[in-house]
Amino acid sequence: MSIRIGLMGYGNLSRGVEAAIKKSEDLELVAVFTRRNPDTVAIRTENVPVLSESEIEAWKDKIDVLVLGGGSATDLPKQTPEYAKLFNVVDSFDTHARIPEHFENVDKASKDAGKIGVISIGWDPGLFSLMRMLSTAVLPDGNNYTFWGRGVSQGHSDAIRRIEGVLDARQYTVPVESSVNSVRNGENPELTTRQKHTRECFVVAKEGADLARIEKEIKEMPNYFDEYDTTVNFISQKELDENHKGLPHGGFVIRSGETSEGVKHIVEFNLKLDSNPEFTGAVIAAYARAAYRLNKEGQTGCKTIFDIPVSYLSSESGESLRKHLL
Repeated sequence: MSIRIGLMGYGNLSRGVEAAIKKSEDLELVAVFTRRNPDTVAIRTENVPVLSESEIEAWKDKIDVLVLGGGSATDLPKQTPEYAKLFNVVDSFDTHARIPEHFENVDKASKDAGKIGVISIGWDPGLFSLMRMLSTAVLPDGNNYTFWGRGVSQGHSDAIRRIEGVLDARQYTVPVESSVNSVRNGENPELTTRQKHTRECFVVAKEGADLARIEKEIKEMPNYFDEYDTTVNFISQKELDENHKGLPHGGFVIRSGETSEGVKHIVEFNLKLDSNPEFTGAVIAAYARAAYRLNKEGQTGCKTIFDIPVSYLSSESGESLRKHLL
């Protein structure tokens, strides 16, 4: 019997989960819920209903795990605790500073309902978090370094598009190669924000727009660009469509440490992704499987990537995992 998955929302992330479900014989997409007019949402899986968000409660006993595809700023803080009262849920909440608060809210709601709520799943937070924890446990005397890119930052791209005179934009986060090499050489540098990453912007401006003003607004934008060395390239819409429409991303976690005086070790985990949302969706699908299994065992409450045995992610049996992968 397949694990029945529902999707709340149908943006890039939900489409990534949908793609992962198609690759998994034990997972089945059974419904998509949207705040838009359902008649305007065309999904890629045949014979699966697209329904209004207002109809979701009627599916309480027809969905094993609900995946929440909304954003961390306003959607997930409200939706995850609310839907954890009805379903086992998985989200990708990525506002690091608010994860403890989010955990408490989801933990109470899911425990009261006898459900499992898995939060902050993806690759960072998510797989990168797990690698930071694992390498720190193995090498307690050392330092962690996380680099992102080269890849498209959707949030930063959106911030540029909000500037007056901008029609479209893509922003790439790029690791500083000299800093990466210093870490890989075991030098344990203390790096500022500016020393770790640069930002490359490709901007389509309206005809007659003040390009100097737009560039200045980008480079001085607080919380987005002001702490980074930023390059702004003005290009045509045609060039942006041809060369910058994808959503590649990636990055790496490095732990540099010693086990005794002068005995150094480097642990590195890296990702190079053609599609950030498709890979994130694949991670979420695996943790949806884990959420279902945990709840079937009688467990309840909120879980993070630190709390779930990795064997629960696989569709293979324990015997098969021990034989082929151990």
